[in-house]
Amino acid sequence: MAETIEETYETAVTRKVVRKSLKIEEKSSTTKTTTMTTPAKLYGRELSAYDEVDVDELLAKLSQEELTMLAKEVDPDDNFLPPSQRNNYACEKDPTGPLNRKKLIEHINKQALETPDRPEVKPYVPGVVRGKKWIPPPPPEKVREAEEQITIDLGDEYEQALGTATQEEIIDLAAILGFHSMMNQDQYHASLLNKGQPVGLGWDGITKATKPKVYPMDPPNDTDPDKTIDRVKDNDQSFLDLNWNNIKNISDEKFEKLFEALKTNTHLEVLSLVNVGLNDRTAQLLADALQANSTLRVVNVETNFISPAGVVELVRALLATTSVEEFRASNQRSQVLGNKTEMEITRLVEQNPTLLRLGLHLEYSDARHRVASHLQRNIDRNCRLQKRASASISLRLPRGRPPAVGVDSSFFNLTPPSVETSTPTADRRILDKPILDQSLSDQTSNDGKFVMATPPDINPEPHSTPATPEPERRLEL
Repeated sequence: MAETIEETYETAVTRKVVRKSLKIEEKSSTTKTTTMTTPAKLYGRELSAYDEVDVDELLAKLSQEELTMLAKEVDPDDNFLPPSQRNNYACEKDPTGPLNRKKLIEHINKQALETPDRPEVKPYVPGVVRGKKWIPPPPPEKVREAEEQITIDLGDEYEQALGTATQEEIIDLAAILGFHSMMNQDQYHASLLNKGQPVGLGWDGITKATKPKVYPMDPPNDTDPDKTIDRVKDNDQSFLDLNWNNIKNISDEKFEKLFEALKTNTHLEVLSLVNVGLNDRTAQLLADALQANSTLRVVNVETNFISPAGVVELVRALLATTSVEEFRASNQRSQVLGNKTEMEITRLVEQNPTLLRLGLHLEYSDARHRVASHLQRNIDRNCRLQKRASASISLRLPRGRPPAVGVDSSFFNLTPPSVETSTPTADRRILDKPILDQSLSDQTSNDGKFVMATPPDINPEPHSTPATPEPERRLEL
Protein backbone atom coordinates (compact mmCIF):
# COMPACT_ATOMS: atom_id res chain seq x y z
CA MET A 1 0.00 0.00 0.00
CA ALA A 2 1.36 3.42 -0.95
CA GLU A 3 -0.09 6.88 -0.47
CA THR A 4 1.05 10.28 -1.82
CA ILE A 5 -0.12 13.49 -0.17
CA GLU A 6 0.40 16.85 -1.86
CA GLU A 7 -0.21 20.20 -0.16
CA THR A 8 -0.09 23.64 -1.82
CA TYR A 9 0.37 26.95 0.00
CA GLU A 10 -0.18 30.27 -1.77
CA THR A 11 0.47 33.76 -0.54
CA ALA A 12 0.11 37.20 -2.06
CA VAL A 13 3.82 37.64 -2.75
CA THR A 14 5.24 34.23 -3.56
CA ARG A 15 3.94 30.86 -4.39
CA LYS A 16 5.55 27.88 -2.80
CA VAL A 17 4.85 24.30 -3.56
CA VAL A 18 5.66 21.72 -0.98
CA ARG A 19 5.35 18.16 -2.00
CA LYS A 20 5.47 15.50 0.59
CA SER A 21 5.80 11.90 -0.33
CA LEU A 22 4.61 9.38 2.12
CA LYS A 23 5.53 5.89 1.10
CA ILE A 24 4.42 3.05 3.26
CA GLU A 25 5.43 -0.46 2.41
CA GLU A 26 4.02 -3.42 4.20
CA LYS A 27 6.72 -5.92 4.94
CA SER A 28 4.76 -8.31 7.02
CA SER A 29 1.67 -8.50 9.03
CA THR A 30 3.34 -6.91 12.03
CA THR A 31 6.22 -4.76 10.62
CA LYS A 32 5.96 -1.51 8.56
CA THR A 33 8.70 0.76 7.15
CA THR A 34 8.08 4.49 6.57
CA THR A 35 10.33 6.69 4.34
CA MET A 36 10.05 10.51 3.99
CA THR A 37 11.78 12.25 1.01
CA THR A 38 11.82 15.96 0.09
CA PRO A 39 13.34 16.94 -3.30
CA ALA A 40 15.79 19.92 -3.38
CA LYS A 41 14.50 23.12 -4.97
CA LEU A 42 15.91 26.48 -6.09
CA TYR A 43 13.65 29.54 -6.09
CA GLY A 44 10.60 27.32 -5.79
CA ARG A 45 11.51 25.10 -8.74
CA GLU A 46 13.23 21.78 -8.95
CA LEU A 47 16.84 21.65 -10.06
CA SER A 48 15.97 19.63 -13.13
CA ALA A 49 14.01 22.60 -14.47
CA TYR A 50 17.25 24.58 -14.91
CA ASP A 51 19.08 22.00 -17.01
CA GLU A 52 18.08 23.57 -20.33
CA VAL A 53 18.65 27.21 -19.26
CA ASP A 54 21.28 29.11 -21.28
CA VAL A 55 23.52 30.99 -18.81
CA ASP A 56 25.02 33.29 -21.46
CA GLU A 57 21.57 34.36 -22.55
CA LEU A 58 20.62 35.20 -18.96
CA LEU A 59 23.82 37.21 -18.42
CA ALA A 60 23.18 39.17 -21.60
CA LYS A 61 19.81 40.29 -20.24
CA LEU A 62 21.34 41.69 -17.02
CA SER A 63 22.22 45.35 -16.63
CA GLN A 64 25.57 46.70 -15.49
CA GLU A 65 24.38 47.21 -11.93
CA GLU A 66 23.03 43.68 -11.76
CA LEU A 67 26.32 42.30 -13.11
CA THR A 68 28.21 44.25 -10.44
CA MET A 69 25.97 42.87 -7.71
CA LEU A 70 26.40 39.34 -9.12
CA ALA A 71 30.17 39.73 -9.22
CA LYS A 72 30.19 40.63 -5.54
CA GLU A 73 28.32 37.44 -4.69
CA VAL A 74 30.67 35.15 -6.68
CA ASP A 75 34.23 34.32 -5.62
CA PRO A 76 36.04 33.03 -8.74
CA ASP A 77 38.76 30.45 -8.11
CA ASP A 78 41.13 31.89 -10.70
CA ASN A 79 44.70 32.76 -9.74
CA PHE A 80 45.20 34.78 -12.91
CA LEU A 81 42.72 37.42 -11.82
CA PRO A 82 44.08 40.30 -9.72
CA PRO A 83 43.13 40.27 -6.03
CA SER A 84 40.98 43.37 -6.47
CA GLN A 85 38.65 41.40 -8.74
CA ARG A 86 38.49 38.28 -6.59
CA ASN A 87 37.22 39.83 -3.34
CA ASN A 88 33.97 41.49 -2.37
CA TYR A 89 35.54 44.79 -1.39
CA ALA A 90 35.56 47.44 -4.10
CA CYS A 91 37.30 50.71 -3.28
CA GLU A 92 35.55 53.58 -5.03
CA LYS A 93 38.12 56.21 -4.09
CA ASP A 94 40.51 57.61 -6.65
CA PRO A 95 44.21 56.70 -6.21
CA THR A 96 46.19 59.34 -4.33
CA GLY A 97 49.59 58.38 -5.75
CA PRO A 98 52.37 55.91 -5.02
CA LEU A 99 52.71 54.30 -1.59
CA ASN A 100 54.63 56.35 0.98
CA ARG A 101 55.35 54.01 3.86
CA LYS A 102 56.60 56.71 6.21
CA LYS A 103 53.49 58.85 5.82
CA LEU A 104 51.25 55.79 6.19
CA ILE A 105 52.88 54.84 9.51
CA GLU A 106 52.64 58.42 10.74
CA HIS A 107 48.96 58.50 9.83
CA ILE A 108 48.29 55.20 11.62
CA ASN A 109 50.11 56.42 14.75
CA LYS A 110 48.21 59.69 14.67
CA GLN A 111 44.88 57.92 14.39
CA ALA A 112 45.82 55.61 17.25
CA LEU A 113 46.71 58.55 19.49
CA GLU A 114 43.61 60.57 18.62
CA THR A 115 41.18 57.68 19.02
CA PRO A 116 39.88 57.72 22.60
CA ASP A 117 40.12 54.58 24.68
CA ARG A 118 37.06 52.59 25.42
CA PRO A 119 35.66 53.40 28.83
CA GLU A 120 36.19 50.67 31.42
CA VAL A 121 33.05 49.13 32.80
CA LYS A 122 34.80 48.51 36.10
CA PRO A 123 37.73 50.72 37.09
CA TYR A 124 41.09 49.13 37.79
CA VAL A 125 41.97 48.63 41.44
CA PRO A 126 45.32 47.03 42.39
CA GLY A 127 44.85 43.58 43.87
CA VAL A 128 41.21 43.23 42.74
CA VAL A 129 40.33 40.71 40.06
CA ARG A 130 37.96 42.12 37.47
CA GLY A 131 35.68 39.58 35.91
CA LYS A 132 35.97 35.85 36.21
CA LYS A 133 39.35 34.45 37.14
CA TRP A 134 40.59 31.69 34.87
CA ILE A 135 41.27 28.45 36.66
CA PRO A 136 43.15 25.79 34.67
CA PRO A 137 41.28 22.53 34.34
CA PRO A 138 42.64 19.54 36.22
CA PRO A 139 44.85 17.21 34.20
CA PRO A 140 43.32 13.97 32.96
CA GLU A 141 43.45 10.91 35.14
CA LYS A 142 45.81 9.10 32.78
CA VAL A 143 48.36 11.92 32.90
CA ARG A 144 48.28 12.04 36.69
CA GLU A 145 48.70 8.29 36.94
CA ALA A 146 51.65 8.42 34.52
CA GLU A 147 53.32 11.16 36.57
CA GLU A 148 52.89 9.17 39.73
CA GLN A 149 54.32 6.02 38.14
CA ILE A 150 57.56 7.66 36.95
CA THR A 151 59.95 6.79 39.74
CA ILE A 152 63.66 6.03 39.51
CA ASP A 153 65.27 3.66 41.97
CA LEU A 154 68.81 4.94 42.51
CA GLY A 155 69.61 2.66 45.38
CA ASP A 156 69.89 3.36 49.08
CA GLU A 157 73.37 4.83 48.83
CA TYR A 158 72.52 7.39 46.13
CA GLU A 159 69.16 8.17 47.68
CA GLN A 160 70.80 8.94 51.00
CA ALA A 161 73.54 11.03 49.37
CA LEU A 162 71.08 13.11 47.34
CA GLY A 163 68.65 13.42 50.22
CA THR A 164 71.25 14.90 52.56
CA ALA A 165 73.03 17.02 49.91
CA THR A 166 72.90 20.77 50.20
CA GLN A 167 71.72 23.09 47.47
CA GLU A 168 75.27 24.10 46.55
CA GLU A 169 76.33 20.45 46.21
CA ILE A 170 73.40 19.69 43.92
CA ILE A 171 74.30 22.69 41.74
CA ASP A 172 77.89 21.45 41.53
CA LEU A 173 76.65 17.99 40.58
CA ALA A 174 74.42 19.46 37.87
CA ALA A 175 77.39 21.40 36.48
CA ILE A 176 79.55 18.27 36.41
CA LEU A 177 76.84 16.26 34.62
CA GLY A 178 76.28 19.08 32.11
CA PHE A 179 72.71 20.08 33.04
CA HIS A 180 73.12 23.64 31.77
CA SER A 181 69.39 24.35 31.68
CA MET A 182 69.11 23.86 35.45
CA MET A 183 71.41 26.76 36.36
CA ASN A 184 72.52 30.15 35.16
CA GLN A 185 75.89 31.08 33.78
CA ASP A 186 77.33 32.33 37.07
CA GLN A 187 76.45 29.11 38.86
CA TYR A 188 77.91 26.95 36.09
CA HIS A 189 81.27 28.76 35.95
CA ALA A 190 81.48 28.99 39.73
CA SER A 191 80.99 25.21 39.95
CA LEU A 192 83.64 24.48 37.35
CA LEU A 193 86.16 26.86 38.93
CA ASN A 194 85.31 25.62 42.45
CA LYS A 195 84.77 29.15 43.76
CA GLY A 196 81.61 28.53 45.72
CA GLN A 197 78.09 29.46 44.72
CA PRO A 198 77.22 33.19 44.47
CA VAL A 199 75.06 34.51 47.30
CA GLY A 200 71.37 34.68 46.44
CA LEU A 201 71.64 32.68 43.21
CA GLY A 202 70.23 29.34 44.32
CA TRP A 203 67.34 27.46 42.77
CA ASP A 204 64.88 30.05 44.09
CA GLY A 205 67.12 33.05 43.46
CA ILE A 206 66.60 35.72 40.84
CA THR A 207 68.70 35.34 37.73
CA LYS A 208 70.48 38.60 37.06
CA ALA A 209 71.99 39.64 33.79
CA THR A 210 75.76 39.90 33.82
CA LYS A 211 77.92 41.96 31.56
CA PRO A 212 79.84 39.91 29.01
CA LYS A 213 83.53 39.65 29.59
CA VAL A 214 85.64 41.71 27.25
CA TYR A 215 88.41 39.74 25.60
CA PRO A 216 91.10 41.40 23.49
CA MET A 217 90.78 40.97 19.77
CA ASP A 218 93.10 38.51 18.11
CA PRO A 219 95.84 40.25 16.17
CA PRO A 220 95.61 39.91 12.39
CA ASN A 221 97.52 37.11 10.77
CA ASP A 222 100.62 38.71 9.28
CA THR A 223 101.92 35.53 7.63
CA ASP A 224 103.19 36.07 4.11
CA PRO A 225 101.74 33.28 1.92
CA ASP A 226 104.44 33.62 -0.74
CA LYS A 227 107.29 33.23 1.73
CA THR A 228 105.67 30.22 3.39
CA ILE A 229 105.14 28.59 0.00
CA ASP A 230 108.83 29.05 -0.77
CA ARG A 231 109.83 27.56 2.59
CA VAL A 232 107.59 24.55 2.04
CA LYS A 233 108.93 24.12 -1.48
CA ASP A 234 112.54 24.35 -0.24
CA ASN A 235 111.77 21.74 2.45
CA ASP A 236 113.00 23.95 5.30
CA GLN A 237 113.83 21.79 8.30
CA SER A 238 112.92 24.51 10.83
CA PHE A 239 109.50 25.21 9.27
CA LEU A 240 107.11 22.80 11.07
CA ASP A 241 103.88 24.81 11.43
CA LEU A 242 102.04 26.58 8.58
CA ASN A 243 99.23 28.91 9.70
CA TRP A 244 97.14 30.76 7.10
CA ASN A 245 94.11 31.22 9.36
CA ASN A 246 91.79 34.14 8.53
CA ILE A 247 93.90 35.42 5.65
CA LYS A 248 91.58 36.89 3.05
CA ASN A 249 91.76 36.88 -0.74
CA ILE A 250 94.16 33.99 -1.19
CA SER A 251 94.08 33.07 -4.86
CA ASP A 252 93.64 29.54 -6.12
CA GLU A 253 97.08 29.71 -7.73
CA LYS A 254 98.72 30.07 -4.31
CA PHE A 255 96.75 27.08 -3.03
CA GLU A 256 97.90 25.06 -6.03
CA LYS A 257 101.54 25.98 -5.39
CA LEU A 258 101.26 25.15 -1.70
CA PHE A 259 99.60 21.77 -2.21
CA GLU A 260 102.07 20.90 -4.96
CA ALA A 261 104.95 21.70 -2.60
CA LEU A 262 103.37 19.58 0.15
CA LYS A 263 103.80 16.44 -1.97
CA THR A 264 107.59 16.62 -1.64
CA ASN A 265 107.91 18.23 1.80
CA THR A 266 109.19 15.98 4.59
CA HIS A 267 109.30 18.34 7.59
CA LEU A 268 105.98 20.20 7.86
CA GLU A 269 103.79 18.75 10.66
CA VAL A 270 100.89 21.21 11.21
CA LEU A 271 98.73 22.66 8.41
CA SER A 272 96.09 25.24 9.47
CA LEU A 273 93.82 26.63 6.74
CA VAL A 274 90.88 28.05 8.74
CA ASN A 275 88.57 30.59 7.07
CA VAL A 276 90.64 31.00 3.91
CA GLY A 277 87.92 30.28 1.33
CA LEU A 278 88.72 26.68 0.38
CA ASN A 279 86.26 25.19 -2.12
CA ASP A 280 85.76 21.73 -3.59
CA ARG A 281 88.41 22.24 -6.28
CA THR A 282 91.17 23.29 -3.88
CA ALA A 283 90.02 20.64 -1.39
CA GLN A 284 90.58 17.98 -4.06
CA LEU A 285 94.12 19.33 -4.58
CA LEU A 286 94.68 19.12 -0.82
CA ALA A 287 93.42 15.52 -0.82
CA ASP A 288 95.95 14.64 -3.55
CA ALA A 289 98.72 16.29 -1.51
CA LEU A 290 97.74 14.37 1.63
CA GLN A 291 98.03 11.08 -0.24
CA ALA A 292 101.64 11.89 -1.20
CA ASN A 293 102.73 13.51 2.10
CA SER A 294 103.95 11.38 5.01
CA THR A 295 104.89 13.89 7.73
CA LEU A 296 101.76 15.95 8.42
CA ARG A 297 100.24 15.24 11.83
CA VAL A 298 97.52 17.93 12.13
CA VAL A 299 95.28 19.17 9.30
CA ASN A 300 92.70 21.90 10.07
CA VAL A 301 90.36 23.17 7.31
CA GLU A 302 87.46 24.47 9.43
CA THR A 303 85.12 27.31 8.37
CA ASN A 304 85.43 27.05 4.61
CA PHE A 305 83.17 26.33 1.63
CA ILE A 306 83.78 22.61 1.22
CA SER A 307 80.75 20.50 0.36
CA PRO A 308 80.00 17.17 2.11
CA ALA A 309 81.41 15.30 -0.89
CA GLY A 310 84.67 17.26 -0.54
CA VAL A 311 84.89 16.39 3.15
CA VAL A 312 84.49 12.72 2.26
CA GLU A 313 87.36 12.99 -0.23
CA LEU A 314 89.61 14.53 2.43
CA VAL A 315 88.79 11.77 4.92
CA ARG A 316 89.42 9.16 2.21
CA ALA A 317 92.82 10.73 1.50
CA LEU A 318 93.83 10.15 5.14
CA LEU A 319 93.87 6.41 4.47
CA ALA A 320 96.85 6.76 2.12
CA THR A 321 99.02 8.57 4.67
CA THR A 322 100.00 7.06 8.01
CA SER A 323 100.99 10.25 9.81
CA VAL A 324 97.85 12.40 10.24
CA GLU A 325 96.61 12.08 13.83
CA GLU A 326 94.18 15.03 13.96
CA PHE A 327 91.77 16.21 11.24
CA ARG A 328 89.26 19.07 11.64
CA ALA A 329 86.72 20.11 8.99
CA SER A 330 83.61 21.43 10.79
CA ASN A 331 81.56 24.56 10.00
CA GLN A 332 81.51 24.19 6.23
CA ARG A 333 79.04 25.36 3.59
CA SER A 334 76.51 22.71 4.55
CA GLN A 335 75.90 22.44 8.30
CA VAL A 336 74.18 19.04 7.90
CA LEU A 337 76.18 16.37 6.11
CA GLY A 338 73.33 13.89 5.70
CA ASN A 339 72.92 10.27 6.70
CA LYS A 340 74.62 8.82 3.62
CA THR A 341 77.65 11.10 3.95
CA GLU A 342 78.01 10.48 7.69
CA MET A 343 77.88 6.72 7.19
CA GLU A 344 80.56 6.96 4.49
CA ILE A 345 82.79 9.07 6.76
CA THR A 346 82.25 6.56 9.56
CA ARG A 347 83.25 3.69 7.31
CA LEU A 348 86.43 5.49 6.22
CA VAL A 349 87.35 6.44 9.79
CA GLU A 350 86.95 2.82 10.93
CA GLN A 351 89.52 1.83 8.31
CA ASN A 352 92.06 4.42 9.52
CA PRO A 353 94.42 3.00 12.20
CA THR A 354 96.33 6.25 12.89
CA LEU A 355 93.63 8.93 13.28
CA LEU A 356 93.25 9.98 16.94
CA ARG A 357 91.05 13.11 16.81
CA LEU A 358 88.30 14.07 14.35
CA GLY A 359 86.68 17.53 14.33
CA LEU A 360 83.35 16.99 12.54
CA HIS A 361 79.77 17.56 13.64
CA LEU A 362 77.92 14.27 13.13
CA GLU A 363 74.16 14.51 13.55
CA TYR A 364 73.30 10.83 13.88
CA SER A 365 74.09 9.07 17.14
CA ASP A 366 75.09 5.83 15.43
CA ALA A 367 77.84 7.57 13.47
CA ARG A 368 79.05 9.47 16.54
CA HIS A 369 79.21 6.31 18.65
CA ARG A 370 81.08 4.28 16.03
CA VAL A 371 83.59 7.06 15.32
CA ALA A 372 84.20 7.69 19.03
CA SER A 373 84.72 3.97 19.71
CA HIS A 374 87.20 3.60 16.86
CA LEU A 375 89.16 6.71 17.84
CA GLN A 376 89.35 5.42 21.41
CA ARG A 377 90.75 2.12 20.14
CA ASN A 378 93.35 4.01 18.11
CA ILE A 379 94.32 6.06 21.18
CA ASP A 380 94.67 2.90 23.30
CA ARG A 381 96.78 1.25 20.62
CA ASN A 382 98.97 4.33 20.38
CA CYS A 383 99.48 4.35 24.15
CA ARG A 384 100.50 0.68 24.11
CA LEU A 385 102.99 1.32 21.32
CA GLN A 386 104.48 4.24 23.21
CA LYS A 387 104.86 2.11 26.33
CA ARG A 388 106.59 -0.64 24.34
CA ALA A 389 108.90 1.90 22.73
CA SER A 390 109.81 3.42 26.08
CA ALA A 391 110.42 -0.06 27.51
CA SER A 392 112.71 -1.01 24.62
CA ILE A 393 114.61 2.26 25.02
CA SER A 394 115.12 1.55 28.72
CA LEU A 395 116.49 -1.89 27.83
CA ARG A 396 118.96 -0.32 25.43
CA LEU A 397 120.19 2.19 28.01
CA PRO A 398 123.77 1.60 29.36
CA ARG A 399 124.02 -0.40 32.57
CA GLY A 400 126.76 -1.75 34.83
CA ARG A 401 128.78 -4.68 33.43
CA PRO A 402 129.35 -7.61 35.77
CA PRO A 403 132.92 -8.79 36.25
CA ALA A 404 134.25 -10.78 33.34
CA VAL A 405 134.45 -14.50 34.02
CA GLY A 406 136.33 -17.07 31.99
CA VAL A 407 135.03 -20.61 31.61
CA ASP A 408 137.15 -23.72 31.11
CA SER A 409 136.41 -27.44 31.14
CA SER A 410 136.76 -27.80 34.92
CA PHE A 411 134.57 -24.81 35.79
CA PHE A 412 131.50 -26.83 36.77
CA ASN A 413 133.48 -28.99 39.24
CA LEU A 414 134.90 -26.02 41.15
CA THR A 415 133.67 -24.51 44.35
CA PRO A 416 132.73 -20.83 44.24
CA PRO A 417 135.40 -18.39 45.40
CA SER A 418 135.34 -17.30 49.00
CA VAL A 419 133.75 -14.11 50.17
CA GLU A 420 137.12 -12.67 51.14
CA THR A 421 138.33 -12.74 47.56
CA SER A 422 138.71 -9.22 46.34
CA THR A 423 136.57 -8.14 43.40
CA PRO A 424 138.07 -5.80 40.83
CA THR A 425 136.55 -2.33 41.12
CA ALA A 426 138.44 -0.59 38.38
CA ASP A 427 136.53 1.92 36.33
CA ARG A 428 135.62 0.43 33.01
CA ARG A 429 133.51 1.59 30.10
CA ILE A 430 129.88 0.52 30.57
CA LEU A 431 128.77 -1.94 27.94
CA ASP A 432 125.58 -3.89 27.32
CA LYS A 433 127.11 -7.39 27.50
CA PRO A 434 130.18 -8.83 29.26
CA ILE A 435 133.19 -9.08 27.01
CA LEU A 436 134.88 -12.46 26.66
CA ASP A 437 138.39 -12.27 25.31
CA GLN A 438 139.17 -14.78 22.58
CA SER A 439 142.71 -15.25 23.95
CA LEU A 440 141.38 -16.33 27.32
CA SER A 441 142.30 -19.96 26.72
CA ASP A 442 145.88 -19.01 25.94
CA GLN A 443 146.23 -17.22 29.27
CA THR A 444 145.24 -20.29 31.29
CA SER A 445 148.31 -21.89 32.86
CA ASN A 446 149.06 -25.58 32.89
CA ASP A 447 148.77 -25.83 36.66
CA GLY A 448 144.99 -25.26 36.64
CA LYS A 449 145.14 -21.59 37.52
CA PHE A 450 142.17 -19.53 36.28
CA VAL A 451 143.05 -16.22 34.69
CA MET A 452 140.61 -13.28 34.34
CA ALA A 453 140.18 -11.67 30.97
CA THR A 454 141.82 -8.30 30.69
CA PRO A 455 139.48 -5.41 30.03
CA PRO A 456 139.61 -3.90 26.54
CA ASP A 457 141.83 -0.92 26.04
CA ILE A 458 139.09 1.63 25.49
CA ASN A 459 139.58 5.15 26.75
CA PRO A 460 136.27 6.95 27.46
CA GLU A 461 138.08 10.25 26.91
CA PRO A 462 140.06 9.90 23.70
CA HIS A 463 141.69 13.35 23.97
CA SER A 464 143.14 12.67 27.42
CA THR A 465 146.21 10.71 28.46
CA PRO A 466 145.61 6.96 28.12
CA ALA A 467 145.11 5.21 31.40
CA THR A 468 147.71 2.81 32.73
CA PRO A 469 146.54 -0.79 32.36
CA GLU A 470 145.99 -2.66 35.56
CA PRO A 471 148.26 -5.62 36.41
CA GLU A 472 146.94 -9.03 35.64
CA ARG A 473 145.20 -10.68 38.56
CA ARG A 474 144.92 -14.39 39.18
CA LEU A 475 142.32 -16.19 41.18
CA GLU A 476 143.61 -19.02 43.30
CA LEU A 477 141.45 -22.07 42.92
